[in-house]
Amino acid sequence: MKSYSINIANYFIRFESESDVLELIPGERFLRNIYTGKNCDILIKVHSGKFMIPSRAEKVFDAPYVEEINGIRIKKSDKFWSIHKYRNDLFIKSIVPLSSEKKSAILRFSLSEKKWDLWFDDAGSSIDPLEYPLDGLILYYLTAISGDIMIHASGVNHEGRGYLFSGVSGKGKTTMAKLWDNAGASVIHDDRLIVRKTESGYKMFNTPVYNNDEPKESQLDKIFLIEHGERNELIPVSGATAVSMVMANCIQHNWDPVMVSRLIGSVTFLCSAVSVVILPFRPDKSIIDDVFKNE
Repeated sequence: MKSYSINIANYFIRFESESDVLELIPGERFLRNIYTGKNCDILIKVHSGKFMIPSRAEKVFDAPYVEEINGIRIKKSDKFWSIHKYRNDLFIKSIVPLSSEKKSAILRFSLSEKKWDLWFDDAGSSIDPLEYPLDGLILYYLTAISGDIMIHASGVNHEGRGYLFSGVSGKGKTTMAKLWDNAGASVIHDDRLIVRKTESGYKMFNTPVYNNDEPKESQLDKIFLIEHGERNELIPVSGATAVSMVMANCIQHNWDPVMVSRLIGSVTFLCSAVSVVILPFRPDKSIIDDVFKNE
């Protein structure tokens, strides 16, 4: 196909091929997010061929290729993706490490425009424009532009109550999701969520990480900052303490002070509207009972 649209966390993203021969093929992870409406928040024009970042552009961020295996982060390569800034434009230059053709890509965008460009070097006749890591990068900058939050967290909805359990790798996000799943809750996601402010309050949305993901969302009633512990404890926090602890688990690119300031503002508003609780827990059903007792 020459164009298609997807809906992720109520962001409407449209891709259009700029070539007569380049077909756009959605990845399996995004098939349930296909959107047939006409409106879009971001239009991304997809090109095949080389694109040169302006020579006067400044490299502002460089990310190595790191894989996490059994909770251990292993650097695979120094070169993965980098961010370059020239005037009002930003450029992300990235390899596509999971592609059999070892493609590379450049995304041109700005924090104020809704029309972006994506070039693939040696794309061939077809391309998935959301190949890793472009999927996460595009979604992250959509949250940054919109004043929303992408966070390392699992989320569940139990009888209409939405709970977010936030923590870095190894703190128990997946364990917590399984415990609530066994208790009959609907699991929104067990790894990465997008939090958005709506007219009815804050909502959390899943992101397409796994091939069998379907779009899910829930209102957000409480945030828990989790870690494994010898006993269950629920310790309410607020103010600057809550903001700094939630910020620590947000996905963020600290090279840009404007984006950092915007995220701090978003997290501050979130923590003033939604209760935040530090939660050391035992990995058994008792934690669910204790959460209910403290409602």
